[in-house]
Amino acid sequence: MLSLQLFSANPNPILLNPSLKPVLNHRFLKPQKPCQKRKPAAISSVLQWNRKPELAGETPRVVVITSGKGGVGKTTTTANVGLSLARLGFSVVAIDADVGLRNLDLLLGLENRVNYTVVEVLNGDCRLDQALVRDKRWSNFELLCISKPRSKLPIGFGGKALVWLVDALKAREEGSPDFIIIDCPAGIDAGFITAITPANEAVLVTTPDITSLRDADRVTGLLECDGIRDIKMIVNRVRTDMIKGEDMMSVLDVQEMLGLSLLGVIPEDSEVIRSTNRGYPLVLNKPPTLAGLAFEQAAWRLVEQDSMKAVVVEEEPKRSVLGGLFSFFGG
Repeated sequence: MLSLQLFSANPNPILLNPSLKPVLNHRFLKPQKPCQKRKPAAISSVLQWNRKPELAGETPRVVVITSGKGGVGKTTTTANVGLSLARLGFSVVAIDADVGLRNLDLLLGLENRVNYTVVEVLNGDCRLDQALVRDKRWSNFELLCISKPRSKLPIGFGGKALVWLVDALKAREEGSPDFIIIDCPAGIDAGFITAITPANEAVLVTTPDITSLRDADRVTGLLECDGIRDIKMIVNRVRTDMIKGEDMMSVLDVQEMLGLSLLGVIPEDSEVIRSTNRGYPLVLNKPPTLAGLAFEQAAWRLVEQDSMKAVVVEEEPKRSVLGGLFSFFGG
């Protein structure tokens, strides 16, 4: 069971709030003199929510979210991590680089507001700011789709065109965003190569099954060959009951197999399907779900370029009464 504890900079808990007047026990506490004045104690916490995360690295940070295998949660991760970054106060532009199967606008609830795409920008039919869809809930979050469903891309569209698009976002008049997040399509074909071309960081989404891990290992090698060295991993759809029953690999096993830094662990949550159908990301739910909190923590680590460690918690075997008697007599 996970527990959160609040620690104070002052070891004396009574002095945390000077307005309180505790009953003094003379065996343990000495009463203060009337003329003695104490300043209010500064409370410091180990909880990360008491401060804003410090943005590490040069901005804008171009992050591609990929996996190789389809259906592992790339688009869900892009939507929830992107909105979590916006809620932390950073400006974010999310690019749906999946040309044929565009779904990021559905998860964000912005499908009815996408009037222009990158295709119209390249053809000169609209400006870049007209193709950007600003979220009404968080004005510092914007969505950019490459094309509409059933539309044909220009023949020359590829990695260079996406690099030009990222450079245009950096040079726009209202300022460069802090994060440019690219939702990569499944597979390792031309769409994958196009999506990873302008990125300098990568978040690899995988699930604890052998097929997803094989594809993730292959994608890791392709990312490193493209010059992307900052690769972190999110393990999605983790079920502790199956791990205890040895029917699913643990997060530590996944990390040992892929050898990547761990950005977050997302538990299996039925609320994902509901949020997807409503176009309302998990991180906006009140009260928050376990998966939503895990996405928020992953976004926090992404800001500070931090990672987490997977540990193994071994439960002590239950000892029978007979075994206890034998151990008592030295058996």
